[in-house]
Amino acid sequence: MSLLWAGLVVVAVMAVAITAMLLVRSRAPAGSYFEDGDRAAGVFGVLATGFAVLLGFVVFLAFESFDTSRSGAETEAQIVREQFETVHLFPVAVRARLSGELVCYARTVIHGEWPKMETGTLGDTANPWTLAMFRTTKTVQPRSAAEQAAYGKWLDERTDREDARSDRTHGAEGVIPLQLWIVLF
Repeated sequence: MSLLWAGLVVVAVMAVAITAMLLVRSRAPAGSYFEDGDRAAGVFGVLATGFAVLLGFVVFLAFESFDTSRSGAETEAQIVREQFETVHLFPVAVRARLSGELVCYARTVIHGEWPKMETGTLGDTANPWTLAMFRTTKTVQPRSAAEQAAYGKWLDERTDREDARSDRTHGAEGVIPLQLWIVLF
């Protein structure tokens, strides 16, 4: 069933229910159950409270998602900077290549992923420079203690960067489904 049909069914049922309620209330004798507005006020109070609680949860969920995405972006940027510093402790043969790939990764995030996040078309696509950096990292042969420590640190930072990227891209997905927005409207 399409969203349009579902909306039309809801509107039609509401129109019939409102018409029936108005018809019954207009024909009800004085002092009867259907004419008394105080009894209906309790029902509307319960409905309003339920709506307010639902709206509060939606607002909380939206802000929580935004905050997670914002902090993920900040963390990802910081880790990319730290990886750039760490790569200068690698063997000379791979320093320039990994530094360049990190710069390309950051440029892809800025000029490719951020615009796609704004339009909601990022999806589950991976940054192509992540794979390039992985391939380059596999060729590293750390020999000294400093190179080995830098290599281990690089791998830890890579994992942290990917976790931060996941947090950043999660905010672009739209946590609150369209159906819930329609119900709230």
